Amino acid sequence: MFDEIVQNLVSIKQDFAKNYSGNAHIQEVLPASNSEKFPFDEEHLQSIHNFAEKNPIYHNSFEEKILGIDCVIYEGDINDYWLNSIKHGTSCQPFYPTWMISAYLMTLIAKNLGYHELIDIGSGDGRIAFCGKVLGFTTHSIEIDDGLVELQKLICDDTKQNFDPICDDALEFDYSKFQLTNPIFFIGGLPQMGGDMLATSIIDKINSIDQLKNSTGIVFAGTHSKRQLSGNLGNGGWSSLIQNHNLQVIETVSLPTVWTFDQTAETPYIYTKFN
Repeated sequence: MFDEIVQNLVSIKQDFAKNYSGNAHIQEVLPASNSEKFPFDEEHLQSIHNFAEKNPIYHNSFEEKILGIDCVIYEGDINDYWLNSIKHGTSCQPFYPTWMISAYLMTLIAKNLGYHELIDIGSGDGRIAFCGKVLGFTTHSIEIDDGLVELQKLICDDTKQNFDPICDDALEFDYSKFQLTNPIFFIGGLPQMGGDMLATSIIDKINSIDQLKNSTGIVFAGTHSKRQLSGNLGNGGWSSLIQNHNLQVIETVSLPTVWTFDQTAETPYIYTKFN
C-alpha cells in the first residue's frame, strides 16, 4: 500500500509539472483530502495544509484536479531565504525544500521503522521536523541560518506545533544534551555539496555517545543526476560513506522535491542504520 501511495504522488507530480502554466519560483501539490489513492489521517493532512497556509514562503494557492484527485497547489518564492542560506561557510546546501507531502511520507517511514526521536539537520523551514511532531516524535530542528530559524519559530507559533527550532552549526552541536535513546537523523545536504562532511561529523558524534549508534537511524538525501554524481551512482551518491562507516541500507524511497520539479527522476532518500 505504501509503495502505491508513493507512486500515486509521483504520477501526480509528473502530470502537474508537465501541464503547469504558472511562473511561480516554487510550486508543489497537496491532496485536498484523504482518498483511496491517498488514505492519510485526515487530521494529519489538514495539519500539513495549515503549515503551508501559515508559511510566508507561499503567496498563493488554488485548487486543481490532477489525475482525478482533488489537489491544492501552493505557489511561493524562496529567493531571499536561498540567498541568506548560502552565506554560511559551513552550509552544505542552499535552502531547497522537499515537498510537504514528501516530508510527511518520509517521517511516516521513520515512524513505521520504530524510531521515537527525530533530529532534522539543516532543516530549512522545519517541514520534516513539523511532520515528525504531527506524527508524535520528539523533534529537534537544527538550522545554521538565523533567518530560517526565525521562520520556523513563526510557523511554530502560528500552527501551535513546537518542533524545537535551534539556530546552531550542526558540525559543532553537542547532541548528548538531547539524551537520545532511539533517534533518526535526517541529513539535509547532498553528498557532492558538502553533505558527506556533515554526515561524517554527525556519525562521529553519534559514535561518541555510549551505545547510541545501536539504536540510531540516519537518512540521506541523494540524487539520480549523473552530472551531479560525477560517476558515483550508488545509493544516490552515498555509497562510499555508507561503506566506510559500516552502515546498512534498510529503505530507499524516491519523492518529489522543489529541486526535482522539472526532472523526470525524483529525490532518493536512503534510510540506514549501523551494522
